[in-house]
Amino acid sequence: MAQPETTPIRQPTSPEMLSPEQKQTHRRILETENPTVNPGDRVDESLSLEEKAQQVAINTPDITAEAVVIPTYFIVDNPDGSRQALHHVRDAEAISDVIRQARTTEDGERVWW
Repeated sequence: MAQPETTPIRQPTSPEMLSPEQKQTHRRILETENPTVNPGDRVDESLSLEEKAQQVAINTPDITAEAVVIPTYFIVDNPDGSRQALHHVRDAEAISDVIRQARTTEDGERVWW
């Protein structure tokens, strides 16, 4: 059985939390490569869980000029104590399943807010 992860993972949720290196890398890719996919959406399986947790897919203002930061990976604590990084596009169905489980009581009743 896997040992439970105890170290909290803080994912970027505001522009101030992003590393300058990641911002520069995204800018360079957009300016030089003409990518078909957002640089933040790229999947790199060689990254550690902690590195994936820091990867940002979107860092841009919305229509109201409010800053929007969306992590590329949704970090999930599994029932066995292990952690998993789910890609916000590729693993969208699995992320939805996790969210549904989080809104279900121990009796299996769905909780609506």
